[in-house]
Amino acid sequence: MPHGWLILDKPRGLGSTQAVGAVKRVLRAGGHGKVKVGHGGTLDPLAEGVLPIALGEATKLAGRMLDASKTYAFTVAFGIQTTTLDTEGEVVAASEHRPSVAEVKAVLPRFTGPIDQVPPAFSALKVDGRRAYALARAGQEVELATRSVTIHALTLLDTGADHATLLAHVSKGTYIRSLARDIALALGTVGHVTFLQRRQAGPFTQDQAISLDMLEEIGKGAPLEDHLLRLEAGLDGIPALTLDPEDVQAVRQGRVLSGQPHADGLHLATTGDVPVALVEIAGGTMKVVRGFNL
Repeated sequence: MPHGWLILDKPRGLGSTQAVGAVKRVLRAGGHGKVKVGHGGTLDPLAEGVLPIALGEATKLAGRMLDASKTYAFTVAFGIQTTTLDTEGEVVAASEHRPSVAEVKAVLPRFTGPIDQVPPAFSALKVDGRRAYALARAGQEVELATRSVTIHALTLLDTGADHATLLAHVSKGTYIRSLARDIALALGTVGHVTFLQRRQAGPFTQDQAISLDMLEEIGKGAPLEDHLLRLEAGLDGIPALTLDPEDVQAVRQGRVLSGQPHADGLHLATTGDVPVALVEIAGGTMKVVRGFNL
């Protein structure tokens, strides 16, 4: 049973759930049996790029990807705003103003650091138990609360007569479509996203991503291990902690260990090179956060 990460270079038009289904199908076709599969953070069908796919015990870490920072390249087309803030929606506002390169560069510091933004009405957030996009598609007025997010870095990659392409390193919960909308409004115009590419999700980058064609080759017999990253690749930056056999047994039973001479914080407990559990140490006491059945 494979355990680890496949990093998919998701093409435009494919939903994250569809991508998970494709991985399941390919693994079955490749003789890997029924494998538990999950994704590390939704990527809109109109977006492309890095989509971490967790296999086996790595699915226990998929939720951590939701909290990870991410990097996106995106293009804002000036002059048109749509209901969805991307190319899929209907036009709701227009402007003749086109900002200069100098104006675009000058406004970016206002959107760097902690900012407040209102998520798009067409989003998966819930309003009274229903998805906001379902309400918006039904023609209902959707009011979403302002949320605080952090834009760690925002740079201009390219610009033209009616567009600007930016690179943003953002915290969890950031909506790039909202960021594009607000940048356009700050420039005295309106805008929508015409291109969106995730280049990094947590520790995973474009360099590690495989195409759908490469994924299909696994279903035809290509070695899965050529592309499978180890489970602990999703825990980049968390120190490893080697346990003795007695402590390994205790951790696998979920017991609390005291008198641990290690720094406070999260650690990856291992036996040899096999992950045992993600543990948290506080004041010498070790508690299991997530155990791995390997």
